[in-house]
Amino acid sequence: MKRNWTIARKTLGVALVAAGLAWGFAQLGGDTWRAHAAAQVSSSQAASQADAPNFQNAKVETRTLQGSLNEEARRWAEGASKARWLGYAVTGVKGNRSICCSDYNGSDRCGRCALEGRRSGVSIDPSDEKTGKVRLEGSPQMAVMYRAEGGKIGRVRIFSLQCTVDAGGLNVLWLEGVNATESVKVLEKFVTNGEAAGDEHESIGKSALTALALHGDPSADGALESFVSPNRPEWLRRETAFWLGEARGAGGLRTLEKMAKTDPSPHVREQVAFALSVSSEPGALTEMIRMAREDSDGHVRGQALFWLAQKAGKKAESAITGAIQNDPDTEVKKKAVFALSQMPQDEGVPKLIEVATTNRNPEVRKQAMFWLGQSDDPRALEFFEKVLSQ
Repeated sequence: MKRNWTIARKTLGVALVAAGLAWGFAQLGGDTWRAHAAAQVSSSQAASQADAPNFQNAKVETRTLQGSLNEEARRWAEGASKARWLGYAVTGVKGNRSICCSDYNGSDRCGRCALEGRRSGVSIDPSDEKTGKVRLEGSPQMAVMYRAEGGKIGRVRIFSLQCTVDAGGLNVLWLEGVNATESVKVLEKFVTNGEAAGDEHESIGKSALTALALHGDPSADGALESFVSPNRPEWLRRETAFWLGEARGAGGLRTLEKMAKTDPSPHVREQVAFALSVSSEPGALTEMIRMAREDSDGHVRGQALFWLAQKAGKKAESAITGAIQNDPDTEVKKKAVFALSQMPQDEGVPKLIEVATTNRNPEVRKQAMFWLGQSDDPRALEFFEKVLSQ
């Protein structure tokens, strides 16, 4: 029964990938790689390692952007009869997180990012000193790349500038001097394009949303806030809620607080509860407690209780026990009991024993006993011995 936040975050990785969030955790073995041709890059064309990823197996042209990024990207895409890539660097949001390909090999650096071929997403995780993943301190630089073919942009990719990027022998246009606000505007069009929206994990709309959310430019906050208007598709409000909690700090929290109170969809508010749990802002806990007590939907209250237990432990105890005692919905009471089981054993086990002993609802007592049975805590065993001896 013992849980901790690190284990919970690893477990969540699988669920998040299934939910279509841009939070990939696949690790592909390095022994599957084959040697590629040497990069065909002249010294006059080569992008500086300090300003661009380390491109391999690529024909790279580097030039300074003249005029509008939107117009440059449009002309470049229209001229793409065959597949090719365009990229540039922007400053990302502050914080310690890795932005690597899912070809990440488990070492202290990102694995080689293959732009072509097999399905290859990105891994965007909070840095953990024990994982050995690349740590991007402060406001890291990240690469934003677009793939065009047949006159149309069909894919967006992001990764840190520390990554080695294999372009599969294709042409790469690397632009210098790109304004981050213009980058946000270009990505915003892909997010809101009806044809780009959908449930596919790697849809261009979702990839563009991830890239936009990780821009350090203040204009990204306004774009994200526009995505959670009630007239926007539910998938977009849900996806945006996650990034508001994960990457957008105090501004993101303010938007999440508004969504928690006003979004008409319980499915979206459920995602808001999770987004609050990944926020590093102190006020997130207060809003989670309010949702656990006041949301009109029982399932949302239950999810808020679960994430409270994962995030706050002892601080969440009052809200959880209050739900067990006072919530009118038995299913919510049972979810609150489960939330107790997710707390550290020193805090959760005594409360489970108390519920199993004193609660008047037989379904709630049964639930408490079930979770005590999953525990290896000696106090749980002593409790069952006492019950069986009576």
